[in-house]
Amino acid sequence: KSAIIAALIGSAAAFAPAQTGRAATAVSETKADLEVLAKKLNPVLGFYDPLNLAEAEFWGESNEATIGFLRHAEIKHGRIAMFAFVGYIAHANGFKFPWAMQMDGTPFPDANGNPPALWDSVSDDAKWQIFSLIGFLEFWSELSTPNHKHYMRGGKPGDYPDFVSGSEGIPHPVPFNLYDPFRFSKNMSEEKKESRLRAEINNGRAAQLGILGFLSAQCAEGSVPLLTGVVPHYDGEPMAPFVTNYMGEAFGMQ
Repeated sequence: KSAIIAALIGSAAAFAPAQTGRAATAVSETKADLEVLAKKLNPVLGFYDPLNLAEAEFWGESNEATIGFLRHAEIKHGRIAMFAFVGYIAHANGFKFPWAMQMDGTPFPDANGNPPALWDSVSDDAKWQIFSLIGFLEFWSELSTPNHKHYMRGGKPGDYPDFVSGSEGIPHPVPFNLYDPFRFSKNMSEEKKESRLRAEINNGRAAQLGILGFLSAQCAEGSVPLLTGVVPHYDGEPMAPFVTNYMGEAFGMQ
């Protein structure tokens, strides 16, 4: 859940050199393509697939569609983890917006350098607003149009479609896109885009390890020796979106 609030508040710009949305690189659709990509990402480790997922066919789909799904999922997880990692560090050091968080004047919370506890102190109303935005972005990312192929149908994994206004899109003008809102990458070379794409994937993998390391060290003290005494203990449930177990209440669970 630290990932959720950090994704909306924290900025991963310092950690992630690029997004992949308009990188015009070839889609890695086969196991052979993944092997080539793996060597470029990590020449030492190379291709590592102990579960043999590169040959799987999920939900009766083709192997190419399954690879598209897996690559897209990794890129998305990496992006959220980068936001979470930087957001965690920002909150742990007390950075927050100076204005009110809610209409009633409630300020942004400060949990004394404990990001998971900070999330617990956010009101449920505010959390529902965050989840609603995330839900819309997820819905929009799954669209398949003549100008944007779905990642399981030959589109680029990680590619986020532009916001389209009008009768076939959002019913009001949207001046900026989620990816590259100021069009800085418009004249970027294909080689540069491919290099930035690989950097994003590698940074995303590192960030996933980093944010899970923080949470593990807080919930199971001593599990990450390098973080012992660095991060405070947290006795809540880091994967629960709400402090109240709304689903469990119906079954007499707390």
